[in-house]
Amino acid sequence: MTQEAQVGDPVAGDDVVALLMQQHGEIHNLFDEVRTSEGEARREAFQKLVRLLAVHETAEEEIVHPTARTAFDGGDQVVQDRLDEERAAKETLSRLDDMDTDDPKFMPILLSLRDDVLKHARAEERYEFAQLRRTTSPQRLAMMAKAVKAAEKMAPTHPHPGVESATKNIAAGPVAALMDRTRDAIRNAMNGDT
Repeated sequence: MTQEAQVGDPVAGDDVVALLMQQHGEIHNLFDEVRTSEGEARREAFQKLVRLLAVHETAEEEIVHPTARTAFDGGDQVVQDRLDEERAAKETLSRLDDMDTDDPKFMPILLSLRDDVLKHARAEERYEFAQLRRTTSPQRLAMMAKAVKAAEKMAPTHPHPGVESATKNIAAGPVAALMDRTRDAIRNAMNGDT
C-alpha cells in the first residue's frame, strides 16, 4: 500500500501544487542563470527557461485553472486574473524569443519579464494554489501532478532540423507548437492514455 500525500505534507511527485511550486523555484533559478551567464551558456539557459515556462503555463491552463474555476468561491475571477498575467508574459516571451540573447535590448526585457513572472507565481501560490489545496482531494491533486509530469516528458529538449533561423522559428511558432504538444500529453494523461 502506498502512502497518500497529506494536505499538510505534499510531495512534489504526488501533488500538483507542490510540483508547480517546485517549478516556480526552477523558473526563478533559470532567470538568474540567464542573467548571470554570457554567450552560448546564456542562449542555452534561455532555451531551458522558454521550455519550462511553456510547459508550466500550458499545464496550468489545461489542468489547474479548469479545476480552480469551480473548486472554490471566486475561482473564476482568480483564474481570469492569472490568465491575463500569463497572456502578457507570453507576449514578452515571444519578443525575447525573436531576439539574440547578446542583443543589448535583451536583458532589460528579460528582467522585466522576470519581475512579472515572479509576481504572477506569488499570486498563483497565494490566491489559486492555496485554495486549490484546501478544496481538492489528495487523490485529485496526485492525478493532476501525473498529467503535468506526462506533459513534461512529451516536450522537446533540443532544436529540430529545419528550424534554425529566427525567421523559421517565428513562422513555425515554436512556443505555440510546444504548448500544443503539452496540451495533447495532458489530455492523454488525464484520460488515462499514458
